[in-house]
Parts: sequence; structure tokens; C-alpha cells
Amino acid sequence: MENYQKSQTPDQKQSQNHFQRTMKTRHLVMLSLGGVIGTGLFFNTGYIISEAGPAGTVLAYLIGALVVYLVMLCLGELAVSMPETGAFHTYASRYISPATGYTVAWLYWLTWTVALGSSFTGAAMCMRHWFPGIEDWIWCLFFCCVIFTLNIITTRFFAESEFWFSLIKVLTIIIFIVAGTATIFGFIPMKDGSSAPFFTNLTSSGWFPNGIIPIIMTMVAVNFSFSGTELIGIAAGETVNPEKTIPLAIKTTIIRLIIFFIGTVIVLSALLPMNQAGVIESPFVQVFDNIGLPYAADILNFVILTAILSAANSGLYASGRMLWSLSNQGILPSYFTKLSKNGVPIIALSISMIGGLFALFTSFVAPNTVFVALNAISGFAVVAVWLSICASHFFFRRDYIRSGKPLTALKYKAPFYPYVPILGAIMCLIACIGLAFDPEQRIALYCGIPFVIACYIAYQITHNYKKSKEKTNADD
Repeated sequence: MENYQKSQTPDQKQSQNHFQRTMKTRHLVMLSLGGVIGTGLFFNTGYIISEAGPAGTVLAYLIGALVVYLVMLCLGELAVSMPETGAFHTYASRYISPATGYTVAWLYWLTWTVALGSSFTGAAMCMRHWFPGIEDWIWCLFFCCVIFTLNIITTRFFAESEFWFSLIKVLTIIIFIVAGTATIFGFIPMKDGSSAPFFTNLTSSGWFPNGIIPIIMTMVAVNFSFSGTELIGIAAGETVNPEKTIPLAIKTTIIRLIIFFIGTVIVLSALLPMNQAGVIESPFVQVFDNIGLPYAADILNFVILTAILSAANSGLYASGRMLWSLSNQGILPSYFTKLSKNGVPIIALSISMIGGLFALFTSFVAPNTVFVALNAISGFAVVAVWLSICASHFFFRRDYIRSGKPLTALKYKAPFYPYVPILGAIMCLIACIGLAFDPEQRIALYCGIPFVIACYIAYQITHNYKKSKEKTNADD
């Protein structure tokens, strides 16, 4: 950490110092939950049930929760030791290679920028339920303005808005789990008058009706559902008292994710037969319809709208900070580091919003080509970023031990080193390999691997150009 600080230019140090540490533990926890509880949980779960079966889906999410836990332990040690905005790509640059850090940054920026476009499209579809006569593009533009405004006022204002967005989703998930559990045991009757299902649907088609392979195939989809937990690392540089706030946020986030995700998946799997699950309709809608709760469609539509806007809110925050961080390291032009008087990287946010609008445009013009490819890269990118976090932690701790410093000096220490980062990295690799077995998701490899290669090539070109320019200036 000391060597890194010495290598920074005065301008970079000044730029970092202008970020305001205004996020508290409740903001950090809800920011992470807000990024996670979104379209992945509300829509992807139906696809996973249809592929892996109900019991297989529960197992897949348990494995996904383990992967998240391992990654967050690694990220916790890194973020507390080096609380920086745009964190994990700087860790990859320092402890793996500068080219890897560059690639990780662009992968993560692309993940959230593409998510912006799909989120605005989804929000417009939600509004269509209530206002069918208004064109989708009008709602898309409206929500673009809302999300951009929430991000550019102040970091504290953004965090506060995300807190309430996420709180709505969390309360709804709790209500869903309670109502679903009551239905499972017959306290709330089924709409068609059938008897209480208990847990018969979990194994009605067999424990693993299609074998173990579908569980491996759907691991990227599961991991993508959990994506957003790593936002704690992105926000580390703007967090009050990070050595206390970050560990607490990680601990509470993991506990809540396990309760919300595993609890929700068990309820969904128990109430939704495998032959009814899919991607055409949200499994939440199907379950609410089966239960027959009054105003279920309107309630759920509002919750999904909130979930989508919350994910877009977190996504713009993350992508803007990643551009700022790239600029802060001298990889992008310095004007990306410029902050508003309220300490917000307004130029980086604006460029990220333009990228989101481009992704939105492709969803209308080429929904089955460009947009599908970008979304495939997004899923691949999340797992690749997690893999880089595990690898960065492995090399960070190794270098720390070699330096002769006592482990007691670490304010937060991930347990069971080196097994935690190694196991986390292996499980991320298995998830990527699983993509090759699924024809519907294989495009993630076809698009993701060339994109990674292109990033490494782009880094070498820009790095060599920068060195050549510096040499020319020195000669002059």
C-alpha cells in the first residue's frame, strides 16, 4: 500500500482526497443488496428451475452463496487494507498485472453499463402495465433522467435513495417468503382449491431430473443473480470508517443474502412445478397467481419496477466510479477524474449513461444480435471479476507475508488462507466452464473471451503509446 501511494502523482492524490466519505453501514449494506436483488432473482430463477429442477435449483443457489461468501471474504481484506474508489481493478493491477486490472475495469464497466440499458427497457415494460397508451421510449427517457439525477446530486443523496429503493425490495421478499411459507403448509389456500403442496414439488420430478450437468450449466446464471455484492468494494473509498464499516457490511450482507435468496428459492421451488417454470414470465408472478393474493399483479409490478430502478441506480454508480478510477490511474484522459463541487464524478457518470443509452438503443434495433451478445458478456464478466478478486487476495496476502509484516496488523483478515481464495477461484472457473455445456449461454464464451483478449491488446497499445509519448517529451 505504501509503495502504491508513493507512485501516485499529486494530481491523483488530490483527486482521491476530494471524494467524500459519506456512506454509512446501512447505506453500504443496502447498496450491495440493491445491486443483487434485481432481474437475476426475479426472472433467472424460473430458467434455473426449468433446467436444474427445484431441488437442483436450491443446491445451485447454495453453491452460489458459498462462492459469494468466499469472494466477499477476499474482497473484505483487500478493501479494508486499501479502501479505494473503483477498488478491485486497482487490486488486480497491483497484484496480478496492469493489463489484467485494465481488463477487469472494462469488464465491470460494461457489465453495469449494459445493465442500464436493459433496466430502462424493463422499467418501461412495467409502466406499460399501467399506461399502455404511452410509448416505451418516453418512459426510458424519463427513468434515465431520474437515475442520472439521483447520482449527480451528492454521494450521500444517492446512497439515501438507494437505501429506500432496496428497503422496498427487501420488505417485499420478506412478505413473499412469509406468504409462500404459509401457502406451503396450507395456512393460505391455493387459488385452484388444491391441498397444501408442502415440499412435494421439490422432488416430484426426481432430485436431479436432468442430472448434475444442468446445475453446473446454470452456475453463471446463479452467480449473475448474486452479482452486486462486490459493490461494497467499489464504494470503499467513499465509506465512513472503512475498517469497521466494510467488515460489518460484508457480514450482514452475506447473512441477508443467504436468508433472502435461499429462502426465496426454496419457496419458489416448493410452489412452482418444474414444468411450469421458464423465462417467459417471472416465477414470482406465477406463484402470486397460484396463491391468488388480491392485487398481486399490481403489487408485484411495482416491486419489479423498484427492483429494476434500484439496479440501474447502483449500476450507474458503479460504472461511473470505474471510469473515474481508470482515469485516476492515468489510463484514461484526466478529465474523467474531475469531480463536481459535491464530490461526484459527473463526467464519468455522463459517459456511462451514454453507454447505457447505446445498450438501450440496441435493444430496440437489434434485440437478437448486439444486445444479446452484450448481455452474454455481462454474465461472463461478473464471474471473471470475482475470479480476479480471489486471485488478487491470494497474491496480496502472499506479498504481505513475504514483507515480514505481522498478520495482526491487518485490520480485517480473511480466514483459512490460502484455501479461501483458491477455492473461490476454482469455483468461478467451473462456472465459466459450465457455460460451454449450455447452447443458450454458450454465446457468453464466444463473446466474452474475444472481448478479454481485445482488452489485453488495447492495454498494450495504449501503454506502449503512453511510454513512447513520455520518451518523446523527455527527449524534448
